[in-house]
Amino acid sequence: MMPAVDTEVGNAPTFSAFESKSIRLGFIRKVYGILSVQLLVSFGFVLIPVVSEDVKGYALRNPWMLILSVVLTFGSMIVLACCNVHRQFPANFICLSIFTVGESFLLLMVGAVTRPEIIMWGVIITTIVCLALTVFAFQTKIDFTVFNGLMFVLLIVLIVMGFIMMFVRSDILRVVYSAFGAFIFSAYLVIDTQMIIGGSHKYQMSPEDYVFAAITLYVDIINLFLMIISLLNTQK
Repeated sequence: MMPAVDTEVGNAPTFSAFESKSIRLGFIRKVYGILSVQLLVSFGFVLIPVVSEDVKGYALRNPWMLILSVVLTFGSMIVLACCNVHRQFPANFICLSIFTVGESFLLLMVGAVTRPEIIMWGVIITTIVCLALTVFAFQTKIDFTVFNGLMFVLLIVLIVMGFIMMFVRSDILRVVYSAFGAFIFSAYLVIDTQMIIGGSHKYQMSPEDYVFAAITLYVDIINLFLMIISLLNTQK
C-alpha cells in the first residue's frame, strides 16, 4: 500500500490524495490491460477446437499438450512466487507470458473434449458474470477483502471435494462441486478486484505488483469458466 504522507507544512504532515489516486488509477489500467491480453489469448485458444476439427483431432491424439500446459503453468508460477521476480522487468513479463501460454494450452484441451455449444455458452456466461461482478466490486460500499480468510477455508473444502470425486462417481456431487466452485471463484473475483482498486478497503495490493494482480484476476476468471463448463456438462 502506498504511503499517504506527501509533504510537510511545519511539523504537520499533509496528504496528497491526488497523487495517491493517480498512482492507483495507473495501476488499475495496467492490470486490466494485461488481463485483457491474457483473456484474449486464452479464450482464443479454447475456441480453436470449436472451429477447427483438425486442431481438435490433433489435441485429442497428443495428450502431451496437457502435460506441457501443466509444466509451463506451475513452472512459471513457482518462479514468480519463489524467485521474487514479479517486480523485476522483463523477467516478470516473461514468466507472465509463459504462464498464459500454459493455461491457454490447458483451455485448448478443454475445448477439444467439450461440445462446441457448451464452450460457447460457457464463454458467454463467464463474460456476463465477470462484468457484473467487476461492476459490483467497484460500486459496492461493502468491504469483501475482510473475508479472505473465510474464502481460503472454503477453497480448502473445494479441493477436498475434488479429491473425493476422484474416487466417488456421483452426478449430484459433481453438480454440487461445480456450483460451489463457481461461487468461490466469483467471490474471489470480487475480493481480488477490491484489493486492486484500493480506496477504503482493508487489504490492498501494492501498485508494484501489477503482474501478480493480473494473474490473480486471470486465475479467478479461468477457474470460474472451468466450473461453469463443468456445471453445463452435467446437463444431459
